[in-house]
Amino acid sequence: MAKQKAPALEQLPLTALKGVGERLALTLQKLGLHYVQDVLFHLPLRYLDRTRISPIGQLQLNTSVMIQGRVLSTQITYGRRRSLVVQLEDDSGVVCLRFYHFSGHQKDKLQQGVLLRCYGEPRLGRSGLEFYHPEYDYIDEANATQLEQRLTPIYGLTDGISQQRMRAIVEQAVDLIHQNPPDEYLPAEYNRRFQCESLVEALQSVHRPEKGAALNLLMEGLHPSQKRLAFEELLAHFLVRRKLHQQAAAQKAPTLKMDKALQQQFLNSLPFSLTAAQQRVAKEIQANLGSGKPMLRMVQGDVGSGKTLVAALAALCGVSSGYQVAVVAPTEILAEQHFHNFSGWLENLGLRVAWLVGKLTASKRRAALESIASGEAQVVVGTHALFQQDVSFHSLGLAVIDEQHRFGVDQRLSLRQQNSKGEIPHQLVMTATPIPRTLAMTAYAELDYSLIDELPPGRTPVNTVLVTQARREQVIERIRAACSEGKQAYWVCTLVEDSESLAAANAEETAALLRENLADLNIGLVHGRLKASEKEAVMKAFKAAELHLLVATTVIEVGVDVPNASLMIIENPERLGLAQLHQLRGRVGRGEVASHCVLLYGEKLSEQARSRLQVLRETNDGFLVAERDLQLRGPGELLGTRQTGEMQYRVADMLRDEHMLQEVNALGEQFLRHQAAVAEKLIARWVGEREQYSLV
Repeated sequence: MAKQKAPALEQLPLTALKGVGERLALTLQKLGLHYVQDVLFHLPLRYLDRTRISPIGQLQLNTSVMIQGRVLSTQITYGRRRSLVVQLEDDSGVVCLRFYHFSGHQKDKLQQGVLLRCYGEPRLGRSGLEFYHPEYDYIDEANATQLEQRLTPIYGLTDGISQQRMRAIVEQAVDLIHQNPPDEYLPAEYNRRFQCESLVEALQSVHRPEKGAALNLLMEGLHPSQKRLAFEELLAHFLVRRKLHQQAAAQKAPTLKMDKALQQQFLNSLPFSLTAAQQRVAKEIQANLGSGKPMLRMVQGDVGSGKTLVAALAALCGVSSGYQVAVVAPTEILAEQHFHNFSGWLENLGLRVAWLVGKLTASKRRAALESIASGEAQVVVGTHALFQQDVSFHSLGLAVIDEQHRFGVDQRLSLRQQNSKGEIPHQLVMTATPIPRTLAMTAYAELDYSLIDELPPGRTPVNTVLVTQARREQVIERIRAACSEGKQAYWVCTLVEDSESLAAANAEETAALLRENLADLNIGLVHGRLKASEKEAVMKAFKAAELHLLVATTVIEVGVDVPNASLMIIENPERLGLAQLHQLRGRVGRGEVASHCVLLYGEKLSEQARSRLQVLRETNDGFLVAERDLQLRGPGELLGTRQTGEMQYRVADMLRDEHMLQEVNALGEQFLRHQAAVAEKLIARWVGEREQYSLV
């Protein structure tokens, strides 16, 4: 009788593993683990080296190690917080173990002379290098526990499962890998290129790295096995995004055609002409809108490049075809600015622009909802409030989402269901955060991509200078001189109130001090903890030139447009990413006068921080700034929610693995054309049920 073949690991339920019952299986589902193969691809986040003991005298800051020594003393100390301090000694030195959460029983067991084996990462503390809440075991010298023979993997967990339990589950899954190995989907040459005989070898290497394996490579994700897996994971994510692009193309969307007479009337009303880049991108958008297939297009352009005007042209196309348009912004300040811009541009053409934000009174909100539901409101500008369930559009044809990386994916998804006619609304997403092209075309592979790579004439480059806090008084005098000439200025702080952990400037204190020093100037204050009405009043006063100086937190990073403001001071710029600093800097230089940005840095600026800030001195090109920021900080800030939550990568890293992206894209297109079934299997392996979250 033929031996029955074992079920494939992608079909073998977790309950087939020893010790995994229905309850634990439900817990593992929170991590997206449903089958044994899912466990194999639940890769370690990092590793511990428990294969050797390090001498206490050779400890290094922030380097995880195992140490072994005898307890010299144990005492409870009282400071800001009560802590249990244990001094541990070996032949090479003494170190402190510090516990803020401890029991009397724990203190009593840690007696003088007890031999401990500890694992942790020493950090600077009150007594020098200290271990905070390290893992430790009591060692019986007669029966000393053998050291590990492999590096110890650390996995992502959820409530209800310990690290030890997870390791035991993974060990069982790895034991099954030879009986029924996962299918190879990459061409054979990729295994050879990454020095792996097979996918099985790559998985074993990352789950069970042998003693002596290159820990530094594993910790940085540069081990050949990790690189082979990262390539496959990047490929799967590219495939799911391109697949979504194909799915969108197969769906029905409103056919939106521009009324040329209305467009010309709109363009004639503007006090300026569109740049060539704006005209090119507007044509790309109109071609999409008239195709009858849902547009998914990202428009990227540096601060001040005129994205809003391009969005207004798209809105005009939607409205002239009898459909409504939603314009969504991440903050009420930016939403109000869009509302004023769209109203000023479109209401003169006889079009009705409404707005919906959280601060509206009940009666105004009710009136707005009614006008949206009836179709009377042709363009609706708002914030997150537009995503709420009680918002029902009469005929939504286009959604414009500004600074889209600030919204959750599920929020953007909700607008796709807002068309009562069953058609999929077009989506235009905009960002002023420059994202390098290779990265954008991979991370947003389901989107068509337009770039406004030209600034309108008359925009003056911002002169950026680095100034130490020691010259603060001179900077204040510079503000006085600028404001006496009729100009306006920003002073940007990074905190609202004091913090023990951060030495950044306090916005409220700064405003008070500046009012003392500049008593002849009108000074306003705006930050995220003010009521919306208070913020709105201050911003209106600044835009109306009733205030000379605006002290603000980074709440003014996006969208505030005051052409008369030509001077910006940013305190503690070393605390912010380059992309964010560039966005802030973009609030000045919006008029025709020469503008300046002063980076007022702390006294102790590291060489690395200084070299980062130099980038802003050297260029006003947002894309060059973004490239440098990507190198220094990674893609998380640039991509927003794309690098968090549901779509987080297991082993790949968009920055570290950027050199592979072009080949990933090329291979992905081949799979979609010639191996669609394999593409589906790759998506299932790496993305699985999270696929829905990659929709925009």
